[in-house]
Amino acid sequence: MDRPSPTAISDRAAWLLEARELLRLSVPLAATQIAQMVILATDTAMLGHFSKDALAAAALGNTIFFMAWLMGCGLPMAVSPVIAHIQGEYADSAQARDHRDVRAAVRMGLWSVALSMPFFAVLLFFTRDLLLLFGEDPKLAADAALYMSSLGWCLPFALAFQVLRSFSTALSLAVPPLIVLGLAVLFNALGDYALIFGHFGLAPMGLFGAGLASASSNFFTFVAMLGFSLLAPKLRDYRILHRLLRPDWKTLAELLRLGLPMGVTMLFEVAMFNGATLAMGAFGTASIAAHQIAITIPSLTFMVPLGIGLAATVRVGMAAGAGDAKAARRAGFTAIAMAMTFMCATALLLLLYPRAIASLWLPDTADNAQVLALAVTFLHVAAAFQLMDGVQVTAAMSLRGLKDARWPMWLAGASYWLAGAPMCVFLGFGLGLKGLGIWLGLAFGLLVASILLSARFFILSRRHN
Repeated sequence: MDRPSPTAISDRAAWLLEARELLRLSVPLAATQIAQMVILATDTAMLGHFSKDALAAAALGNTIFFMAWLMGCGLPMAVSPVIAHIQGEYADSAQARDHRDVRAAVRMGLWSVALSMPFFAVLLFFTRDLLLLFGEDPKLAADAALYMSSLGWCLPFALAFQVLRSFSTALSLAVPPLIVLGLAVLFNALGDYALIFGHFGLAPMGLFGAGLASASSNFFTFVAMLGFSLLAPKLRDYRILHRLLRPDWKTLAELLRLGLPMGVTMLFEVAMFNGATLAMGAFGTASIAAHQIAITIPSLTFMVPLGIGLAATVRVGMAAGAGDAKAARRAGFTAIAMAMTFMCATALLLLLYPRAIASLWLPDTADNAQVLALAVTFLHVAAAFQLMDGVQVTAAMSLRGLKDARWPMWLAGASYWLAGAPMCVFLGFGLGLKGLGIWLGLAFGLLVASILLSARFFILSRRHN
């Protein structure tokens, strides 16, 4: 009877060890992403109970705020692969140099937030004018501007939190950001309850109060994460605020080279899905309602492969920084396999129980029959693209670990806007498939992205060997 060779046993052990390390890091990262969604869901639920007009105005205001956040978060997120490379490069070298370079990456990440703020301040200040430019109702546009007047000031703190989160995550400490956001969920819920409705002796502030509660919770996350960074034993030795005003132009240039394409890549995907939501308006209220229900569910399941992908950025980056191309390749493909496994399970649930899942968002009554029927159809398509969504995000994040950001940006842009969006138009309007055609187009865009990005990682990781 043939026995496996020692090399085969060693390789198997290496893959199992990589899977264990990825799992250890990705579970709190995925939970952190889910916590962020819970904060948004709390705001929506509270405002929905206050008034439908307030909910609609906040939705419009959040669209502007979220776009600003997306444009600004590329550089803060680039801090993670930069530090991961430093950790790998100096794993066996002098600690002082490692600490100095990590500190420079965090410092320049915070600088990037400060330098971008004048642009974003102007953007948020003109919320009302931007919404009117897009043809929104003047009353809703004015209410959205009121909401933004209390929410907008927190953007620098929200982005600075991302810098500190990247710092902690790159050092394989994913739990502190999770603890901070877990506390922020409670802080935000309490703030919404007190400020929107006027509890605890406060006057009801409605939309302005909702913005103030969200802004305060973002400020809280920054302060709490800064406290962790300065006091936690594994983080405090880096003294991230030391020489805070000292520039490091080389590091800032590296963050720009990586961060700007990363931000644009996220904008490409979000813009395609937002465009699909706008296109649904042409097919009636039932289609819009069904689309909102159906898109919420894959948005939730997506948080798990996103967490795995964030962990892959760190693991691939550390291996690449250490010059271990085989380990970097192993980390990336382990992450892709883990994401595929999870998304296959969620796809099966969406195929077997679509109506029961949709009914969690909308009661299964005769009045809602049309909406639920459409939601079931859309969820069947969502089941089909679960696997593609998991592959594309983990492949993209693994490429970030190799400090490859520009090509993934172009590949994502081509996938979503040269493949996905035209297919949405062709199937939805050209062939008359309406909402189903839009969803099939989205699935096609994700399919192309998953193929191109995973192929890019396959080719690039082989070059590093």
